[in-house]
Amino acid sequence: MAEFFFTADQHFAHESIITYCDRPFANAQEMDEMLILKHNEVVGQYDRVVHAGDFTFNDKEYAARIIKRLNGIHTFLRGNHDRWLHRNHPTQWSKTFDKQHLVVCHYAMRVWNRSHFNSWQLYGHSHGRLPPEGKQWDVGVDNNNYYPVSFEQVKKIMAGRPDNFNYVYRPDFKNWVLGEK
Repeated sequence: MAEFFFTADQHFAHESIITYCDRPFANAQEMDEMLILKHNEVVGQYDRVVHAGDFTFNDKEYAARIIKRLNGIHTFLRGNHDRWLHRNHPTQWSKTFDKQHLVVCHYAMRVWNRSHFNSWQLYGHSHGRLPPEGKQWDVGVDNNNYYPVSFEQVKKIMAGRPDNFNYVYRPDFKNWVLGEK
């Protein structure tokens, strides 16, 4: 049976990301090959993969060559480095699995659709440097040993995470915009 996987921030062909994120690769080509290897190690041919942004800094042709080498059926969300995707390309994706609502976006959010009902949010962009709050997880490769994260792994991670803070219904909170105390 096909599985769902989530990943972000591969930055294929982005030489400088090795220095910025202290990645253990000599160059972008070595990094790209290892990312492809690790991806294909866990993702099967018919598995679904949601890429939460920053797939490559390069052009469409380069992206297409990499995608052909990756197992799975891919959904891409636009991140700040995805010039190869049209500027109107989706930046967010959501789905309900076994009654569990999930929102995926390149950026971590403070609130998201159904967060007050403990929906989950998966994000990238921060390269493992932004601690999750509540039912969130950074699915970027830097935070997950350069592997995509399966939905089964996400379920285990979320089981150990605290509930989301409910900003929607808090009778003890006043309207800070209006200066209520």
